[in-house]
Amino acid sequence: MAKVELKQPIVEEISNYIKSAQSVVLVDYRGLTVEQDTRLRKQMRENGITYKVYKNTMMNFAFKGTDFEGLTKYLEGPSAIAISDSDATAPARVLGKFAKEAPALEVKGGVVEGIEYDAAGIATIASIPSREELLSKFLGSIQSPITNFARVLNQIAEQGGASAQAAPAEEAPAEAAPAAEAEAPAEDAQ
Repeated sequence: MAKVELKQPIVEEISNYIKSAQSVVLVDYRGLTVEQDTRLRKQMRENGITYKVYKNTMMNFAFKGTDFEGLTKYLEGPSAIAISDSDATAPARVLGKFAKEAPALEVKGGVVEGIEYDAAGIATIASIPSREELLSKFLGSIQSPITNFARVLNQIAEQGGASAQAAPAEEAPAEAAPAAEAEAPAEDAQ
């Protein structure tokens, strides 16, 4: 079997992964211990990210003619690829967090939603909260004023319960007086 025939399935595998990818991040994994690499792979799986190590030439062939072609300039030295097709910021976020624990992990660059970023850009994207976190913060900010309003109404009802009952009693004589005054001019008219 020729070498090209052996390489073609690997290039197709990479192409299939990146076909529907929202983001792809390349990293240099040199210097990671086996234990660190195992933890990183576990975190990637938990976040729905495909994390693989391929030869640079294979990735180069797979990137040609795609939105990820700009990543070919980062294909020097050992490279691993992190791919997400559901959460665009997940690979950058997980790798950025892990790089703080393991400084040997070096982010090279990536493409997020069709835009190419260098290592600094990926670090910035890593600081963006996940979609779920953003939605929960949004819902919390919407719910907060409603909850506060309900508390105020509840406090008014608790404190004003006794005074609210006394107020109608005080108003009743005041209403009776104008009615009596209205009747009095009618009697004078007769």
